[in-house]
Amino acid sequence: MGDGSDRRRRAELPGLVARTLGAPVLLTGLYYIAPLERGFGTSTVLALLAGLALFGALVAWQVSAIARSEHPRLRMLEALATALPLFLVLFSASYFLLANQRPESFSEPLSRTDSLYFTVSVFATVGFGDIVAVDGPGRVLTTVQMVADLVVVGLVAKVLFGAVRVGLTRRPGRRGP
Repeated sequence: MGDGSDRRRRAELPGLVARTLGAPVLLTGLYYIAPLERGFGTSTVLALLAGLALFGALVAWQVSAIARSEHPRLRMLEALATALPLFLVLFSASYFLLANQRPESFSEPLSRTDSLYFTVSVFATVGFGDIVAVDGPGRVLTTVQMVADLVVVGLVAKVLFGAVRVGLTRRPGRRGP
């Protein structure tokens, strides 16, 4: 490996670190300033589906970038730091809209922070029980998130780790993972 290649690899690191740290902050900030005044309806479901499609496209693009990267492990962290907050914010916004339109959907009124807390509780499968979905639409949305969580944790993690393995084997001077 030549000197130029080492310098180029080191020069990429600050950008990777900045994106890894900045993406969750940016996405969370956008969640808090997004205009979420409209009610929960067909447009919300379509926006959630479009957001999940964007999430899938982002993961697919990141898999390719990880496999080609000089720093596949760091690139995977960047992918997770971008994709997971996007996934969580999509559901948080949906819960917030549903709670505002149908307050009876949850055991208590939900602010944006409460919606994010509920989303992360469902994602982490800890379900503290202080906020629960109590009617059909809330339970359906929560169930959709739980199924999507299983896909994200299982399939997406496997694909991302596979891309890291490919990236490590493609690095110059390396024979295997």
